[in-house]
Amino acid sequence: MQSSGTLYIVPTPVGNLEDMTPRAISVLTNCDLILAEDTRTSGVLLKHFGINVPLMSHHKFNEHGTVEPIISRLLSGEDIALISDAGTPGISDPGFLLSRECRKNDIPVITLPGATAFVPALVNSGLPCDRFCFEGFLPPKKGRATRLNEISEEQRTVVIYESPLRLVKTLTQLAEYCGVDRDASVSREISKIHETTVRGTLGELIAFFTQNNPKGEIVIIIGGKKDKDEAPKHKNKYKSYDD
Repeated sequence: MQSSGTLYIVPTPVGNLEDMTPRAISVLTNCDLILAEDTRTSGVLLKHFGINVPLMSHHKFNEHGTVEPIISRLLSGEDIALISDAGTPGISDPGFLLSRECRKNDIPVITLPGATAFVPALVNSGLPCDRFCFEGFLPPKKGRATRLNEISEEQRTVVIYESPLRLVKTLTQLAEYCGVDRDASVSREISKIHETTVRGTLGELIAFFTQNNPKGEIVIIIGGKKDKDEAPKHKNKYKSYDD
């Protein structure tokens, strides 16, 4: 009986291409197919490392339709690698659905350790990182107020991804729920030439980024609620914000 192939989940650099590991290059070079979030973006990366393996598009808009044929290929014995545009697949990127279906079909899944944006941002923040909560991107509309309220009560450090266009708006909402004095940090362009981390209170960060337009990928780190902290006495004027 033919054994199934293996799904390899392979992190790719979030910035500096030197963050690509030799093992990741080896896996991508020797697999039968590479699933890419954006084949154009990944094509540049693969060309840089001299990897000539067929690419197939697999992203959040088509993953429900592509999972079944991918599983069939894995069951036939092919080894397939999954990559995203940057970082570790499954962390605010496609990956969960395919990994779950592999589990249902007893297909081996091997996830390589490697780059992800929130770990260096968390460590750089200077906030406690022994226990933390990863929120990823907050809901743009439905459920956002509920999530903000939960974050305001969370005692662990909280990690949030955000776009530069929404940063000040999100920091302002966080200040409304957590208080302007809650410790936080904002990291941008992790592992790239212009990587920066700005630390301070939510109020200080709002003032800074109101005067300094942020660019690049953003990671917000928020200190957990302390026992002595009181919830800000604000009127819940939040309704919803567009993407």
